Amino acid sequence: MRRLAHLVASLAALVVVLGVTHTAHARSLQEIRKRGVIRIGVNPNFPVHSFYGRQNKLEGFDIDVGKRLAKQLGVAVDFVPTETALRVPFLSADRIDISLGALTRTPEREELIDFTIPLHTEAMGVLTTDKVRVATWRELNDPAITLVNMRGNASVPLIQKQLPRAHLLLVDGNADTVRSIAQGRADALVENVAFFIVFTKAYPDVRWRVLRDPIQVAYCGIGVSKGNDALRDELNQILAGFHRSGLINYEWKKWYSTPMLGRIDVDAELARTR
Repeated sequence: MRRLAHLVASLAALVVVLGVTHTAHARSLQEIRKRGVIRIGVNPNFPVHSFYGRQNKLEGFDIDVGKRLAKQLGVAVDFVPTETALRVPFLSADRIDISLGALTRTPEREELIDFTIPLHTEAMGVLTTDKVRVATWRELNDPAITLVNMRGNASVPLIQKQLPRAHLLLVDGNADTVRSIAQGRADALVENVAFFIVFTKAYPDVRWRVLRDPIQVAYCGIGVSKGNDALRDELNQILAGFHRSGLINYEWKKWYSTPMLGRIDVDAELARTR
């Protein structure tokens, strides 16, 4: 079912790309303010980043941040459901003004769209329990340690490279990874830890812990259409203020129940975008 959903999303993205022979005119900051609304792309199937809650309304980290961004811009917000594969095509087609949804900054994407300074990080870290007496991720490189992950996850090759001596248990679903640790079949999970904390709530009797040193850190910014500099620069200043006030870390911990592992150097990132 997951593969089918991914295929459908990929085909939809292809249709969008084929239907746009050139980048459509992106709405400028001035036009957004004149119309009084900003269209923000969010992934509706990515809890707790963004998802439909009990009242069938979008909620989550991206939703709270998006509302705050719109308020700072002085406009209303229109959240546009945007699956993972559609984030860049929707920007190119002027279906959205900006894209959230854990949009990782990569050289390939920077050829197609522009990025603000990072909104948050995606940190490859370690989720384990108080039963595992290690302080750093390097201590997991031990034949006595069993690491769990899901078949096909991009993090599996990283584990095999960085922690080759540990035993690797592969399971069929993300929730199964946390279940394996709770049941004692595995000792730890190496992944983008924040996205898995939600599954630990099913096992309140287990004393979970996250190691503080990340293995690898990627940066997720807000996607903006190529060349839409005034909008990107304004968002950069707003995000810088959010980071310096502690607002982003507050929202992250509120939704993910754990601090953000990766550190964002706001001044360095602002200099990078100039």
